[in-house]
Amino acid sequence: MAVKIRLTRMGKKKQPSYRVVVVDSRRPRDGRYIEQIGRYDPRQEPSLVEIDNELALKWLRRGAQPTERARKLLEISGAWTQFKVAKGEIHTVEAEPEPEVAEPPASEADAEEAQADDATAEAAEEPDESADDEGGE
Repeated sequence: MAVKIRLTRMGKKKQPSYRVVVVDSRRPRDGRYIEQIGRYDPRQEPSLVEIDNELALKWLRRGAQPTERARKLLEISGAWTQFKVAKGEIHTVEAEPEPEVAEPPASEADAEEAQADDATAEAAEEPDESADDEGGE
């Protein structure tokens, strides 16, 4: 049995919405399907694409072939990329974690304020030597 992932049309005249379904390829477009894995509504702005990626991956692994439009919808949902990665056709490289570095201030004004705050903090910590000199004589 040749299994396909394709769209079946729903909705009123001139107001289509679609179900993304898994179906025997010999069945008619709007005939009985094996399982519904999502839906697509092109009339909304932006278009609504809801696909259960777990179900889509399950059927893709079993050999279901998506139609062109269904494949584009699977790419939008991310299921097609997950399938290609799992199959080994797309190679991913894990990035090494970057060493943690203290973040610089966001702007020059923030940097000047931080330097001014440091200078006032240092001045408050150091005792005033001029007062000691005057009182000692």
